Amino acid sequence: MEEKLWKDHCVLLNKDEENELEIFGYKTQGWRRVLCIAGYILSCGALLLLFYWKPEWDVWANCVRCSLEEADIVLLRTTDEFQRYTWKKVTWIDLSTLALPVGSNSDGPLVADKDSVINKAIMKPQLKVRCIQVQKIRYIWDFSVKEFKKVGSLEDSNTCHSIHHKFGAGLTREEQKIRQLVCGPNAIEVEIRPIWKLLFKEILNPFYVFQAFTLTLWLSQGYTEYSVAIIILSIISVGLTVYDLRQQSTKLHDLVEEHNKVQVTLCTKSEGCKELESRYLVPGDMFLLDGKRLSLPCDAVLIDGSCIVNEGMLTGESIPVTKTPLPLVESPMPWKTHSMEDYRRHVLFCGTEVIQTKPTGRGPARAVVLQTGFNTAKGDLVRSILYPKPVNFKLYRDAFKFIVGLCVIGVFGLIYTVCVFVSHKKPMADVVAMALLLLTVPVPPTIPAALTTGTVYAQRRLKKKKIFCISPQRINICGQINLVCFDKTGTLTEDGLDLWGIIPSEGSRFQKIHKFPSSTPLPWGPVCGAMASCHSLVVLDKKIQGDPLDLKMFEGTHWEMYDSSTAQDGAAALNTCVVRPGPKASTAPMEGIAILHQFPFSSGLQRMSVVSQKIGEEQYDLYMKGAPEIVSSFCRQETVPDNFLKELKTYTSQGFRVIALAHKVLNLGKDVDVSSLEREEAESGLMFLGLLVMENRLKQETKPVLQELAAARIRSVMVTGDNLQTAVTVARNAGMIHTGSKVILIEANEPQGSAPASIAWRLAEESKANTAAPHEVCANTEEKITLEGETCNYHFAMNGKSYQVIIKHFYSLLPKILVNATVFARMSPGQKSSLVEEFQKLNYYVGMCGDGANDCGALKMAHAGISLSEQEASVASPFTSQIPNIQCVPELIREGRAALVASFAVVKYLTLYGLIQFVGTALLFWQLQIFGIHQYLIQDIVITLLVCLTMSLTEAYPKLAPYRPPGQLISPPLLLSIILNVCFTIIMQTCGFLLVKQQPWYVVLASQRHCSPGNQTMSHTSPGGNGTTSGAQSSVLSYEDTTLWPLSSINCIIVAFVFSKGKPFRKPIYTNYVFSVLLALQLAICLFLFFADIDAIYSSMQLLCTPVIWRVYILLMLVVTFCVSFFTEDVILQNKHLWLLLKAWFGYKSKSQYRKWQRMLQRDPNWPPVNRKDVAAKGTDEIYINPAYEHSNED
Repeated sequence: MEEKLWKDHCVLLNKDEENELEIFGYKTQGWRRVLCIAGYILSCGALLLLFYWKPEWDVWANCVRCSLEEADIVLLRTTDEFQRYTWKKVTWIDLSTLALPVGSNSDGPLVADKDSVINKAIMKPQLKVRCIQVQKIRYIWDFSVKEFKKVGSLEDSNTCHSIHHKFGAGLTREEQKIRQLVCGPNAIEVEIRPIWKLLFKEILNPFYVFQAFTLTLWLSQGYTEYSVAIIILSIISVGLTVYDLRQQSTKLHDLVEEHNKVQVTLCTKSEGCKELESRYLVPGDMFLLDGKRLSLPCDAVLIDGSCIVNEGMLTGESIPVTKTPLPLVESPMPWKTHSMEDYRRHVLFCGTEVIQTKPTGRGPARAVVLQTGFNTAKGDLVRSILYPKPVNFKLYRDAFKFIVGLCVIGVFGLIYTVCVFVSHKKPMADVVAMALLLLTVPVPPTIPAALTTGTVYAQRRLKKKKIFCISPQRINICGQINLVCFDKTGTLTEDGLDLWGIIPSEGSRFQKIHKFPSSTPLPWGPVCGAMASCHSLVVLDKKIQGDPLDLKMFEGTHWEMYDSSTAQDGAAALNTCVVRPGPKASTAPMEGIAILHQFPFSSGLQRMSVVSQKIGEEQYDLYMKGAPEIVSSFCRQETVPDNFLKELKTYTSQGFRVIALAHKVLNLGKDVDVSSLEREEAESGLMFLGLLVMENRLKQETKPVLQELAAARIRSVMVTGDNLQTAVTVARNAGMIHTGSKVILIEANEPQGSAPASIAWRLAEESKANTAAPHEVCANTEEKITLEGETCNYHFAMNGKSYQVIIKHFYSLLPKILVNATVFARMSPGQKSSLVEEFQKLNYYVGMCGDGANDCGALKMAHAGISLSEQEASVASPFTSQIPNIQCVPELIREGRAALVASFAVVKYLTLYGLIQFVGTALLFWQLQIFGIHQYLIQDIVITLLVCLTMSLTEAYPKLAPYRPPGQLISPPLLLSIILNVCFTIIMQTCGFLLVKQQPWYVVLASQRHCSPGNQTMSHTSPGGNGTTSGAQSSVLSYEDTTLWPLSSINCIIVAFVFSKGKPFRKPIYTNYVFSVLLALQLAICLFLFFADIDAIYSSMQLLCTPVIWRVYILLMLVVTFCVSFFTEDVILQNKHLWLLLKAWFGYKSKSQYRKWQRMLQRDPNWPPVNRKDVAAKGTDEIYINPAYEHSNED
């Protein structure tokens, strides 16, 4: 029973998706609500604030657990490691106000589509729907399965046939009304958040609330100057944050606003077609694409006609993409499954631009709305910006733990103060004031502001280097990166490909190669025909546009392309495009070729083909081009040369990109509708034409950058959509795989029939350059790993298909493979993000560098995603580099390391400053005394505030060190550094405190200054008369105070210097001129105040005059402290070798998963497996990869 109740109370929302949430049902209870309101009033709002920080407590206090069906409040919890809570109200949508058709109140469905979730959600007879809105998406309660279902998209269970039949003619007006009410408007609305909301959100941060408490206390103690300074600093800090957030909010609002007001031609069943604003569209609506340029306001599936779309907004690549209509086939499979991973070529995505439409004979192109609002591809992109994944970085959590630790010390101070003051029978008001004062002394209120300044400076430095950042807290994480994934095309290699040559094939034999550029044009023949017509190029504004590869291939023929509208001949029907030989081309026996129909390219199929017709002739031709292995499988085997694989390998192993061409004459009758051809039927029994060889050069910056990363022990991995052999060669040429290292190719296959899934490991032959090396002799010993830092002498390489199989059937092998895998080829965008996630599970800090096109998912998934594109899509990646090569990667890591070290230094400094002041104040409290106001001011404003603002200005060290800075604040070297420095302070201050009492001239209550030449006396201020506090202490004037103030002030300066370490992550301290000059000035001011025998200064600083020799002693104590502190920090604590020795001595091993696997594999004599095949055991657990928004282009 209990289990049943729990099942009704808690379910998963968006199962297996990126935004998966647990959802719990709760019901508000009147008496609990009343008690909570009483609590808010009695606690003066403190309880309300607590509930604001902990929304789950709010729900638990106000409500009782119940099933989701009865709930009026739902509590949501993320399923990631953060387990963040939010709560939402359950609302009702009332449909009874609509004028529904007669008889619809009976049991019949209200929505014609019987599978629609809307039918299952309407509560009869009241006609109401329960719903919640989470992260801009609406969910309605499905009574049949008792759970919340997403609404705003067509059900995925629809088949191709049902989409055409249910929605092909449009919806009825009534059904549209119902859907509009339930699904909400089709608009991506990003509100510009009002400043007061942003301000409140920022101010109610626990840090600032504590700060407000501290400042109130200090102000009540008459400590105005410093409090005002901190208030001003905090206002500036909050102001900047709010301004920044407001700017981002406005920018995003402007980016999406214009798409909400697009005019579309909508067709309904009863009323025909009419113009309508796009916000009224609902899933299932049918609209026309009438040839105008249109920015798509929703995701839609094309059901008639074809069109050319620019998907740059989503992918970052402004290459026109051709979309084809959804086939009208009787198939029981859902339409997405039927089209496999190519369903995207039928889908028009929201935010992309329709450039050209090609209607069919049946009228204009038509499309059915699939998704609206935030459910669309663009909505998804906007949501990922509005609700970014939280950054899991220990620095911020550790800083919080630190503050808690300091608060505990403060509590001890509070108890100590109460004991001392009560034993001296002081009035209660004074006891409370002093006790609270000591409680707040060790907790520096500037920590949040100081941590922000470090990242702000780093962001400014990155901006100068043309690297832009939309999520500044990630800069610190960049300091921890130890693995970078690179896309190949456009990232490691040049963007475009150059045509290198063509190897024609005739009579199943390869002919002489035709190289480009050459003096003689390519002779006419099927190869030339294929190159001239088998592409997806379009003429836009009198310019040929399309995939760079297609463009280069077409230019190689010297043919020219004409749009059908400008072509004069009858052969050019409505939707064709005509190519003709240009003046430089070799003569051809016909006027030109009309391209009648395209089967577009997709990364899933890795091929494309066209149906064409020579102008003036009746026969139809089909040309195909694509990945050589794929194309050859569609050819008649007798036309494929025997040495095909050998020839292919010759070129791919040199790093060339190779594409195969094939041809077939289609035997079609007269006046046939080419667009209704079945792809499977047309693409069979082809004749192999030859290989097109294209050159993809490495960018000149690639090799040195990869060498620099390798020297810094940062792993580089290649993740590409290209051919495996080419990728391995590029990896060798770029230096990712060192000469002499072996490459083991992994090939995994799905289970077939009764045969289980299998995985084969074979050694790739070395490229020609190093075959001379005698690698056979000691093959046995060479196959063992030699862990020399990170490098090892073998690398795994595999393609996307094998990766998928390994994830599904050999998941236990995956970590072993990933620890040494370097090349992943033919990877789809979904697989790229999955790979990044798997690396993260091994505790790698992953950077991803890509061109922002189809790497969007991976760029967002990585700890630091850097996109090399100036397109909008890179809004979804944390960093964008306008320098289009990978030099930005080491730059970012350097800055990240510097920022991280700076953050640590600031936190360490602030901790020590708090504790130094705490020790001094505690010692004076022993005698019921306190530092004077001006004494505190010098320490707080002149020293600490300025140190915090300038300490992080030191720039990054130009050379990357071969190790990373410590990633957490709470680590042995750091804690030791703080503990030892606190010990030095306690010893020094206690010595000063006790020694001064031993001096012959010491008086308990000094009433005279001995400094001025006339030896004039100065009457002693009566107790409490100096206005420092509300009369809590006997006096500020005392020899103890005069001794402790210089000791603690100059100690703060010493610590600031000692903690500002330069190498190996930052430049030396003297390069930070502002900081160095400031420290020198601060030291000079302190010494001047202490040594200047000027009465006016002494009286305002509340210091007593002491013999010069005593002042020299104090100085000596400080010099000793400086030497000890500097030696400890620099020679012992920052000594890498010493820590390594200690680790070895205590047998400490890194807890990172990848390190554990490396150690395990090092001991395994059978690893790596070479030239063997393994099969999967039955009943393996399947692991599903989320097919995120995937771009149908190769790389």
